[in-house]
Amino acid sequence: MADTREHVLAGSRGPIVVREWPNPRPRYVALVIHGYGEHAGRYAEVADVLVEHGAAVFGPDHVGHGRSAGERVVIEDFEEVVADVRAVAELARAAHPDLPVVLVGHSMGGLIAARYAQLHGAGLAALVLSGPVIGDWALPRRLLALNEIPDTPISPAALSRDPAVGAAYAADPLVWHGPMKRPTVEAFARMLDTVSKGGGIGRLPLLWLHGDEDRLVPLLGSRVGIEELRGDELTERVYPGARHEVFHETNKTDVFADLIRFLDGVFAH
Repeated sequence: MADTREHVLAGSRGPIVVREWPNPRPRYVALVIHGYGEHAGRYAEVADVLVEHGAAVFGPDHVGHGRSAGERVVIEDFEEVVADVRAVAELARAAHPDLPVVLVGHSMGGLIAARYAQLHGAGLAALVLSGPVIGDWALPRRLLALNEIPDTPISPAALSRDPAVGAAYAADPLVWHGPMKRPTVEAFARMLDTVSKGGGIGRLPLLWLHGDEDRLVPLLGSRVGIEELRGDELTERVYPGARHEVFHETNKTDVFADLIRFLDGVFAH
């Protein structure tokens, strides 16, 4: 386990807690953008892999998530979260000027990272999207059609075939275990549309990772978004049998190897 440091930034709607996994001699910076209802601390193993590969890693807890400020899981405008990630990128760049920056986004973090790449892609070396909420994601439409959003939290079993992952998630006090909230669902719907219409990312290399048994963010819906977002360099890895969190899956060794191989290719250019 790499040591971690903590930073607190003034976010769009209150203080944002940022976890840093330092590297004494970094070759690049990696920003890790977590998903809905969770927090950056769940990415310690991903961070360790990246640090070993040469990254200094930074991961914010989004507004309403983890140890950051705000009503739990309420995001009223994803553009504000993108701005918060920009502030994290500036923190990382101040510490490590002139190093290339890689953006890694999972699930809801994939939506945030995709929008960031549309707006600020010129400042990135690569974009990695894992089970990204982009394209045709039916859940917001389904929930917004109801008078009341049902109290059905995410099933831990949907995350990974490894039961220990679901057990740790269920026991994690920093994870939200309640229902989705209407302002956040409305913000999801708006940002899905914004990213869909926001154009491709040009020459920015993109790695897309997805499990073909992902029930939370189905593969086919995300593929629609990948086709809208992709530029000239797309690398796609779909893992048979894998569920939503490929970085926590039973085949995570293969996933990490694909991630490192992709980054090696990016930095070899």
